[in-house]
Amino acid sequence: MLHELLLALVGYTGDLVIDERDERETLFDSSDPISDFPVEPTFKLAPDLSFLQPSERDVIQRLLPLGFYYRELDHFAAKHRHLSSFQLAKHYPHAQATEVQKESSGKTSVYRRAIANGIIEILSVYRSAVLQVEQNLLSDPMPILATVTHGLNKFDVVLPPIYELIAEIEREDIRGGQLLNLLHKRCHCGIPELQSCIQRLLWHGHQVLYNQLASWMVYGILQDPHGEFFIRRQDDRDIENESSLSVTTEKLMYKSSENAALTDWNIGFHIFLEMLPEYIHMQIAEAILFAGKAVRVLRNPTYSFRVHESIFQQHILRGAQRAQGSIGGFAFLKDPLKGTNRIADELFPQSEADKIEEMLLGLKQSSEFHKRSFESAVNSICTVAANHLWQLVVIRADLNGHLKALKDYFLLAKGDFFQCFLEGGRQLMRLPPRLSTAEADLMVPFQLAALKTISEEDKIPSIGIGITSSEMNLQKMKVDVNRGASLQGVTSSEFSVDGWDGIALEYSVDWPLQLFFTPEVLSKYLKVFQYLIRLKRTQMELEKSWAGAMHQDHADFANHRREKKNCFPSQHRRIRPRPMWQVREHMTFLIRNLQFYIQVDVIESQWNLLQAHVQTSNDFTELVSFHQGYLSALISQSFLDIGSVSRILDSIMKLCLQFCWNIEQYETNPNLSELEQITEEFNKKSNSLYTILRSSRLAGSQRAPFLRQFLMRLNYNSFFEATARGALNVVRPRPNFTSLQQTHA
Repeated sequence: MLHELLLALVGYTGDLVIDERDERETLFDSSDPISDFPVEPTFKLAPDLSFLQPSERDVIQRLLPLGFYYRELDHFAAKHRHLSSFQLAKHYPHAQATEVQKESSGKTSVYRRAIANGIIEILSVYRSAVLQVEQNLLSDPMPILATVTHGLNKFDVVLPPIYELIAEIEREDIRGGQLLNLLHKRCHCGIPELQSCIQRLLWHGHQVLYNQLASWMVYGILQDPHGEFFIRRQDDRDIENESSLSVTTEKLMYKSSENAALTDWNIGFHIFLEMLPEYIHMQIAEAILFAGKAVRVLRNPTYSFRVHESIFQQHILRGAQRAQGSIGGFAFLKDPLKGTNRIADELFPQSEADKIEEMLLGLKQSSEFHKRSFESAVNSICTVAANHLWQLVVIRADLNGHLKALKDYFLLAKGDFFQCFLEGGRQLMRLPPRLSTAEADLMVPFQLAALKTISEEDKIPSIGIGITSSEMNLQKMKVDVNRGASLQGVTSSEFSVDGWDGIALEYSVDWPLQLFFTPEVLSKYLKVFQYLIRLKRTQMELEKSWAGAMHQDHADFANHRREKKNCFPSQHRRIRPRPMWQVREHMTFLIRNLQFYIQVDVIESQWNLLQAHVQTSNDFTELVSFHQGYLSALISQSFLDIGSVSRILDSIMKLCLQFCWNIEQYETNPNLSELEQITEEFNKKSNSLYTILRSSRLAGSQRAPFLRQFLMRLNYNSFFEATARGALNVVRPRPNFTSLQQTHA
């Protein structure tokens, strides 16, 4: 009897111990009994045993659940260790072995397999205890049940919770990071034996996690065949355009590598929250994501970058040989691709990869998971990857030169270029842009401005110009300074009348600068540029209107002196527009001060801060953060993120342009009522602007530290404060244009 009991304790039933599920299978022809995880153990003593005393029956009945738990755990381990059908036959009947093999192959999980290996370790300890009990029984001349109870008593607190654990895993189909999370929660218990067993299971699960982290953070490879890692590739990846099939093989290789690298960096991978264990903070998960993406970039430079770097290094070698007086044919220059495989090794040396792998190996060998050590190692790896990415983007790709180019063109620091461009296109912009001629019309002033202001020594960036319209889809006309022009993304409709307000620049950057200047970053630059170019155009129109009027007055006066006529008509002619010039002066004063505030107080101060960070930082992530703060400061301190202020500024610039156009048409088509309406509306808008800017919400906050200086320049003689005091509908006295018209009549 004792030997049959010991066999039952390792999962083998017989005449003494039976399994209730076997009886149900026989009675009800159950086709899948192994998929059921009963709440209560199903091992029972046979009912026809008359030689057992009630006390012995109770003791045996308390021992039998251990055999049931052992068999279920052994079945779980055999199922998820992907054993062959021959090996499964040791654990299942032959009819069930093939079925279990098919089921396990359909639900493959490397994490469950790791847990199964941990369960095998626990069951081996249990089997050793059963063998020890058997030896004790054989050596005892009077074997008793108490020997069995004493030898296996400690497993009563271990096997039932582990059985509940695997039952929950199977029922809920828990895998990957969810499985690690479940084990981590179960580790917090008050039973030392059970805690050590679950910690061992968690250790086996972490071995898989560390292997995936090593593949991702050392080699940039996502090793996750069953979708269990918390970093996952996007399903909706961009596909190459079919039109690219018509290009040559080299261009196809260039475009595919460029687009693939850019797509992988921007939207290629993401954090899958369902598989992220709760004990791994989101910030640490983002650091892991960044480190892997950075290593992926460093290990897989694009085709064009490898060729460019190889040719550059060969030219350096050629210059070195010339300096040493070694004159030869330089045959190595004939193969520009020679040595391109060394570029990746230079970007990310193997020694650095070995350091990262050593850090992860130290975590892997630890018997317990220490959150602080894990986070410290991840942050160190992230720092290593960020430093090498900084070397690639800042040093090799000349990041600061491109930042300077963006400042020159998108932030209008190269004022002479845009002054020439706006003057050359001034007459063009008086008419609404038409789709049929807009490309050719814009090309002329843009390229003329480049010829006049950009010298041969200047580094000419790839800048294009285009037009965007809020009423239509994006309409681009790329006019490259170096490569001519091309028309992209057009529609069949005409631009709107105010379409010139949508003048946009397009900045072309190559890999790896695309990692820094993402589409989101360039869209912010474009937003600021469109605001500044409109401000510049408004300021120029106000100055041109005054210059044109003065030129006409001087010409009239010269004609008057030459013809020796009475100066009364000419005197009336010069007196009549004086109230208009007062309004123009108010407009010019506001626009000039706003322009000075944005260009000097905002852009230059923020640029100096950015340059200080670029000079001191050697971390790519820090540079990205500083640059994002730089752009955010430009937008917020220019009030582009405040709808009420930006709408008022938009209206003021439109009123100024309308005023200038009416002044120029005054001689041929005087419209005093419209001038009065423009003047009144301008007074209202300027008063509203001043009232909003001087409010405590803006002037007293840190979002615009130089706003008080701007307000002081506007209100240096208390003029704005006096006219804006009280309600917003209090406006300045408007000039009396009608009396002047009557006097002239």
